Amino acid sequence: MGGLNLEVFKFGMYVMFPIGIMYYFGTNLDNRFSVQGFWPKPEECNKLPRDREEVKAEYERIVARQRSRQS
Repeated sequence: MGGLNLEVFKFGMYVMFPIGIMYYFGTNLDNRFSVQGFWPKPEECNKLPRDREEVKAEYERIVARQRSRQS
């Protein structure tokens, strides 16, 4: 192969290789290659305080934890 035919072949490989991989593995990659229970649930995550009372309660909790560590 030489010249223009080689360029057409390379372009076809560059385009068709990713399409072939996507076709082979399918569309539901999240279900096929995921580990169940890997990510924490929303209720297990830390939540940012939104209003003034939550911020004040969080600040008091942090201060109390620091005081208990110092004593």
